[in-house]
Amino acid sequence: MRQIRFIAVITFVFLFSSFVCAQATRTWVSGVGDDVNPCSRTAPCKTFAGSISKTAAGGEINCLDPGGFGTVTITKSMTIDCKGMTGGILASGVGTIGITINGAAAIVRLRGVNINGAGSGSSGIKISAAAKVFIEDTVIDGFIMPGVWVENSGDVKIVISNATLRNNSEGIYSNPKGTSDIFVINSLVSGNSDGIRVDNNATIRVSGCSIVFNGLSFVWKGTTGKIISYQNNLIDGNLQNTAPTSTAVLK
Repeated sequence: MRQIRFIAVITFVFLFSSFVCAQATRTWVSGVGDDVNPCSRTAPCKTFAGSISKTAAGGEINCLDPGGFGTVTITKSMTIDCKGMTGGILASGVGTIGITINGAAAIVRLRGVNINGAGSGSSGIKISAAAKVFIEDTVIDGFIMPGVWVENSGDVKIVISNATLRNNSEGIYSNPKGTSDIFVINSLVSGNSDGIRVDNNATIRVSGCSIVFNGLSFVWKGTTGKIISYQNNLIDGNLQNTAPTSTAVLK
């Protein structure tokens, strides 16, 4: 009898632990949520960091309502989609980064996220390692370092579309330890010390963008950094309207 009772208890504990540790494919955050919750629609979490630990690789975090959901580090394939609700991140203070992406094989999608450095934060989005990153309908404002900072250790492909990058050190800066290939499409780059900057082994292609009221529009360093314009961009009102390294024809 004791043995049966012991086995029953162990089975219950195992099943309970499995339930507690299970990760959902879709989770939710809310301004009135709590990170002790399971991050379901009816019991949402309070922060992106609290939700990401309960979201399976390849899963998605959604916003139930507009709010500030805190800084987060992403190490696995993940979507954060707050379009229509605006997921805010206040990343003020020296050394503070809004979103850090650091997963060599990760495919990350960010949509509808507004990241505010309040004039003292380090960087809006820093990509240290990833396979692919998609940044869509996102505002990055007020950082003392790059709005989007690409410093990946391996090779990464990035698409930035319908984004606003303003009042940062650089709107976008790519200085990879590996290689980076970036498309910037239909975006505003304004009020930055430098609009778009690349170092060696980085390529940034720009199409349908407004690059205005920055210090320098384009900056490149080294012999293998490339900024390619598709000749349909508005580049004006900068202290220096510097040219891209080359142009390409829309097809």
